[in-house]
Amino acid sequence: MQNCLFCKIAGGEIPSNKAYEDEQVIVFHDISPVAPVHVLIVPKKHLASTNELSEAESGLIAHVFKVAVQVASELGLKENGYRIVNNCGKDGGQTVDHLHFHLLGGRYLDWPPG
Repeated sequence: MQNCLFCKIAGGEIPSNKAYEDEQVIVFHDISPVAPVHVLIVPKKHLASTNELSEAESGLIAHVFKVAVQVASELGLKENGYRIVNNCGKDGGQTVDHLHFHLLGGRYLDWPPG
């Protein structure tokens, strides 16, 4: 999508502090972190939100979680734990209309979150 912030980051038009990248996803540090470690896992395929997922994306979503575990390990989060969050829609707290997942860690994360 042409005006999508995350599509532009994935395409290299906007710089980011990358933690990981492959053919399907890009992972970069959030510019407004809410935890000591806060990265975004963003599929390169544009999907506006979780609501657009279908069976066709099951492999992509499995890959997102595989990458999340790998990046969590590389960032030193695996032993003490971390949280993976997906916000969907306005009331769910989604602020960028591109499917993405927050990987948070580096401190105890309270529950419920909000």
